[in-house]
Amino acid sequence: MKLAAVSVDLDEIPCYAAIHGLDVPAGSEHAIYERAVPRLTSMFDDHAIPATFFAIGADLAHDVAARAVRDLSARGHEIASHSQRHLYDLTRQDRATIRREVEESLDTIERVVGVRPVGFRAPGYTITNDVLAVLRELGLVYDSSVFPCPAYYLPKATVIGALSVKAALGLGKASRSIVDDPRVLSAPASPYFPADRDGAYWSRGPREGLVEIPIGVTRGARLPFIGTSVALAGEAGARWLARQMVGREVVVLELHGIDLADAREDDLAWLAPHQPDLARTAEQKRRAIGAAIETLRAHGYRFVTTEEAARAVIERG
Repeated sequence: MKLAAVSVDLDEIPCYAAIHGLDVPAGSEHAIYERAVPRLTSMFDDHAIPATFFAIGADLAHDVAARAVRDLSARGHEIASHSQRHLYDLTRQDRATIRREVEESLDTIERVVGVRPVGFRAPGYTITNDVLAVLRELGLVYDSSVFPCPAYYLPKATVIGALSVKAALGLGKASRSIVDDPRVLSAPASPYFPADRDGAYWSRGPREGLVEIPIGVTRGARLPFIGTSVALAGEAGARWLARQMVGREVVVLELHGIDLADAREDDLAWLAPHQPDLARTAEQKRRAIGAAIETLRAHGYRFVTTEEAARAVIERG
């Protein structure tokens, strides 16, 4: 089995502002759906691949977002859940709130798109066994939240900690993002069936039920194979990262809508100092991501939606 699944988290601009403790200037709120999603659609058309878009339910109250996800679904892309309100501290909520956040997102997406999602990705890649239990209760097929990547985890923890210190000193706002359990770093990097017991989401359970499709990390050093790293690496670096993924039965390339946003064209210069990827133009990032896609294809990978990858793992057992 040599499958590749490209997915896109449709976090709108206020999500990034929340990470960095910033206010959103008027007119920037819908830049992802209005500007980045059309670029993503065009890129996937050019490479003739299906993708999975993880949508936040509350965003679909905006007409542009609702029309976009309907169009993506009609084009053969999968629409999955990224929760209802993208609460960064979802895992710290009580069980009833977690269930409401997931179930409302499924209902919203089904109402807008006409297809009920079977997959979920947690805000900030932060997952717990409680969240996974809710996904099982609601009959989802897969989760794709586990990101066992030291090169991502450590800088994230540092940034969140630094913002907390500044906020305590009255020098800005704290980040609304949180850090996952460090034991996630020892989680499997290939698809697996999470153990159904308290605090054990990072360990393997019986080969049945909900399947975890982890965010991509390279073999060996577990470097991040995500939109930010691929885009910043440039075309040559993107090809190198893709080659480091070769050998995994399922390769996941996880993007965010902002990976095809443009600081100048999309009026996001205010965010650029906080988002390294905005130092590259949308076209530069598109070429780098395309290079990674075509490198995987050249090595015999077949591109599928995340749902298709999950069902292949389940069928194999």
